[in-house]
Amino acid sequence: MTDRGLFEPDVLLSEQLSAARRRRAAISSEKRLMLGVLENALDYYQKYIFANDRVGRELFQEAAQWIECSISEDLFSFENISETLDINPEYLRRGSATWRTRVLEGHCRA
Repeated sequence: MTDRGLFEPDVLLSEQLSAARRRRAAISSEKRLMLGVLENALDYYQKYIFANDRVGRELFQEAAQWIECSISEDLFSFENISETLDINPEYLRRGSATWRTRVLEGHCRA
C-alpha cells in the first residue's frame, strides 16, 4: 500500500458526504416526528377542552398531563421534545395555561 501523504482518496470523501447526508436526514425525520407529537397534543388540548364525551375528556386529560409533566426520562416527553425543537418548555406551558384560563373564563361568561 502506498502512502498518500495528507490526502485521502476521493472515494472516502464521497462516503463521508453520504454518511453526513444520511445523519442529517435522520435528525430531520426525528424532529418532524417530535413536532407531530407536540402538535397532536396541543391540538387535543385545545380541541377537547369542553368535551362532554368520555373519549374527548380522556384525550384532553392525557394531553394536559403530558404538557404539565416535567419529567424528562422518556425520549418523547414534553420536556425532551420541546428542548429538541429549541422551544422553552416552561414558556410553552405558561402559554398553554394562560390560554386555558382565558378560554375557561370566556366560556363561563357566555
